[in-house]
Amino acid sequence: MTEFEYSVFATIRKIPKGCVATYGQIARLAGHERASRAVGTALHFNPDPKGTPCYRVVNSKGQLASAFAFGGIEKQKELLQKDGIIVKNYKVDLSIYQWEQ
Repeated sequence: MTEFEYSVFATIRKIPKGCVATYGQIARLAGHERASRAVGTALHFNPDPKGTPCYRVVNSKGQLASAFAFGGIEKQKELLQKDGIIVKNYKVDLSIYQWEQ
């Protein structure tokens, strides 16, 4: 695992249940502000899906990933809903659920 990936996954593990973060937010918090696309790529190689809740990462509009790596968009929706997050039309309201760190 690269240093970048390590910092991405460490940051994602900090997202509390009931919250989401954006790809750009994760990139910034991991020290690579302009690497939001690289965050998305890293998520496809999550070495610990049970311990690193990648499903809590959404795009800048709050939309779920159409190609969620660990079961598709329906699985991401299901996992977010289990966290208590309301998902409408495969989108979450960032004004309510975005992680404030």
